[in-house]
Amino acid sequence: MRSLYTTLFFVLLSATLFAQPPGQPEGGVPLIKGNIKGILVDSLTQSPLEYASVVLTLPGGKMLDGVVTEPDGSFKIRDVNAATYAVQITFIGYEPKTIPGLTTTPEHPDFDLGYVFLVPMGINLDEIVVAEEAPIMESKIDKIVYNADKDLTNTGGDGADVLRKVPLLSVDLDGNVSLRGNSNVRIFINGKPSSMFAGSIADALKSLPADQIKSVEVITTPTARYDGEGSTGIINILMKKPELEGLTGSIDVSVGTRSNNAGLNLAHSRGRFGLNMNAGTRFTWKRPGTNSFYREDDLPGGLTRVLSQDGKNHSAWRGFNGSIGAFYDFNAYHSLTSNVRINGRQYVRDGLTENYYNDPEAMILQNYSRINDDKDLSSGFDWSTDYRRTFAGQKDREWTMAYQLSGDFSDESTRIEQSGEPTLLVNQDNLNQGLNLEHILQTDYIHPLTKMMKLETGLKATLRRLTSDYAYRNYDEMTGQFVEDPLTSGAFNYLQDVAAAYLSTTINLGENYAVIAGARYEYTWIEGDAVNGELPFTNNYGNLLPSAIVQRKFGPFSSLKVAYSQRIQRPGLRYINPYQQLSDPRNITVGNPTLLPELTNQIELSYNAFANGTVYNASLYYQNTADVIENFLTVNPEGASVTTYQNIGKKEAIGLNLFTTAGFFKKKLTVRVSLDVNTYSATGTVNGVTLSNEDLVWRSFINMNYDFGKGYKAEMFGMFRSQNVSLQGRTPNFWMYSFAFQKEFGKSWQLGIRIVEPFNLNKSFRSDLEGPTFRQKSDFTVPFQSFGVSARYRFGKIEGRSRDRSTRIKSDDLKGGDDQQF
Repeated sequence: MRSLYTTLFFVLLSATLFAQPPGQPEGGVPLIKGNIKGILVDSLTQSPLEYASVVLTLPGGKMLDGVVTEPDGSFKIRDVNAATYAVQITFIGYEPKTIPGLTTTPEHPDFDLGYVFLVPMGINLDEIVVAEEAPIMESKIDKIVYNADKDLTNTGGDGADVLRKVPLLSVDLDGNVSLRGNSNVRIFINGKPSSMFAGSIADALKSLPADQIKSVEVITTPTARYDGEGSTGIINILMKKPELEGLTGSIDVSVGTRSNNAGLNLAHSRGRFGLNMNAGTRFTWKRPGTNSFYREDDLPGGLTRVLSQDGKNHSAWRGFNGSIGAFYDFNAYHSLTSNVRINGRQYVRDGLTENYYNDPEAMILQNYSRINDDKDLSSGFDWSTDYRRTFAGQKDREWTMAYQLSGDFSDESTRIEQSGEPTLLVNQDNLNQGLNLEHILQTDYIHPLTKMMKLETGLKATLRRLTSDYAYRNYDEMTGQFVEDPLTSGAFNYLQDVAAAYLSTTINLGENYAVIAGARYEYTWIEGDAVNGELPFTNNYGNLLPSAIVQRKFGPFSSLKVAYSQRIQRPGLRYINPYQQLSDPRNITVGNPTLLPELTNQIELSYNAFANGTVYNASLYYQNTADVIENFLTVNPEGASVTTYQNIGKKEAIGLNLFTTAGFFKKKLTVRVSLDVNTYSATGTVNGVTLSNEDLVWRSFINMNYDFGKGYKAEMFGMFRSQNVSLQGRTPNFWMYSFAFQKEFGKSWQLGIRIVEPFNLNKSFRSDLEGPTFRQKSDFTVPFQSFGVSARYRFGKIEGRSRDRSTRIKSDDLKGGDDQQF
């Protein structure tokens, strides 16, 4: 393994040394170099033109170097050898200009062009300012894009609320996400992995105020340049990050009966340097809830053991996130971007549960009470730095290097006080501190072989170190202190390293056909500590993951696409952590360190069309997954329900997605409708027992937006998701609806009202699970009705310009944990 990293290091070093620098005239290196400079101005207004492109070429057209103009319109091309050149100048909205015959000599190495005038042409407003709002939904060759900042009903919500409105996605009450009915999906922020999703995806989404999310991309058939992880696809959440000239920003505040948000966005750029930052917080009021649980399991002799529980609880949630980033353009072809993101969240819950337990075989009949006080605190960071190199005269040629360091820290504590007969008395603390540290080094190269063919290749190394330090402490009446139990306490260390290389080709076959085909090879090293008295374990494996997309265009507004991909899904920390969550000693949750990765093959046929102002999107797909990872419940000899994770076997799914957007009444009313239906068919053998389950799962939503004019807008959103299905049973269905109203005051102020479930104060959710020897039902109720008001203030100078500064790290790597907290 060490030799592989050494090889990777030298490959990256070689790429750096041999990256082509700006060219220079033939004939050797002269003894003295000079500069070519000038000042670019508008020929009509005489005002300077900032950020125009100035390229130095040889008389034959070979491009050598380039710069962009400064705020005063000035530019300077440095270190020019003695020769004859031409300068090509381009800027959006102006006629291009070429100045030939610029000769420098050793005697006169500098050339001053003075004022250079550009003539305005018919200005295309779409390239300079947003003259018309972007559509809420867009469909592209490899992804669907939901522009969340155009949806009024998102105001005052969180990340889970936003994802509920995205076609193909389903989000339950707790914030657990699935794509086409499958939870094996990878989520990242601004095109890169984030430590905030290393543990509970649901908790991470709750910490993201909806007002800070710009858009969401759903990639169902990732090409070879993406990590192989995420068996059903990738979700990329793009946060708001202004990239406008000058100082810009916005302040968002929303207050509601259920949750509250606040956010700040700032950005400043001038010339070749820019700085941006954002900060946000979200918290809920303490809310009451109820829960019930009933389980029967069969004993020898026809006897039945029963566990029944009823309880009340209060819970609250709070979180924050923020980031600061900067970029610098050395010239038109070399740029550096760096960004730091932090996040934190806390979940608290206390409750009282009344319990009834009857074991006729052991002749045990118990009635007892249990008080729980749970606290879950976590925080994390991501730091990424990207270098980008483009090449004069070759629009699509690009080389990048990127590094990212991520960390996620978790601190869980559970206090249990149980009362009843003397044998049931418990006064215990459960503690679990976790760390997920990750290093990523990546390089990518894009080379246009011809006008019709493009090649992409790259290398990537991911190093993960996961640690869980857990302790069980019992209260000592003599000392008045909690004393750690060494037999049940311990630490778990887990290493997972992945090395990858990929090759992908894009071919345009005339005007109507396009093909993207490639393959990615990933090799994985896994090492883990001893667990439950067993020996330390290792597991190494390699996977070749092919992918292909073929697109046929039917005119400018419709296309047919066929795609195939193979994906892998490695288990994350929550799935492998052997720490036992004992907030209820008769309902235990524990991870499984020996889990194998899932492997999914997917074939998709999709059609997109636009006609008479209406967008149509339909896709049919088939998925086949081996070594499926699912929750699996058993009942141990002591009568406790034990939930862990198992490779249950194989699963197949056939699905249909339908989505449409239509405008009515001269586009004042916009209606979006989505329907997603898929089969669930799973078969597996676990603990020597063969199980199977089949069902139909569906999800749908409707969203209506009406623009009354003069800054008044209204929206309605409604969604329904049927019961999710697993090998052992079904989890609750989920539905909700909301209304939003907004008034804009000029270009700076927005005021809004958001109403969620005005006629339903609470929601109740029931789950049913069944095994060969048990039947289990659970139900919980939480407040859901919400009324809120929001305000947004935008400020700053708005002069449009934008350049691609997204990180080239595209990790979609681990299966995230589902959160069962209510």
